[in-house]
Amino acid sequence: MGKKKYKKHLLKSLKSLGESEHLILKSMTNLMLHGELKKSNIEFKDGDTFSFKDNIFDYSEDKNVRKLAKLRRKMLKTANQLVVKNKFKDKEINFLG
Repeated sequence: MGKKKYKKHLLKSLKSLGESEHLILKSMTNLMLHGELKKSNIEFKDGDTFSFKDNIFDYSEDKNVRKLAKLRRKMLKTANQLVVKNKFKDKEINFLG
């Protein structure tokens, strides 16, 4: 496999990793919204926004949310290591933003 083809495949892998990370974040948020926040009678209407710090998941009562948070951090660390190790330029990885 040529160098360009290899790099292209690696970029596709990074893109898949980024999409998977996003899905895990969405799942963790939904789990917390349906679990812990519902118990606290916190309700959101369509169009409401909710901001939080990433570490909110580390303190979840739900062990599954905490495990997903740990996996997500590993995925982000791995993606970052791949970017640094392979010296990708910002324009090549703009899909990760």
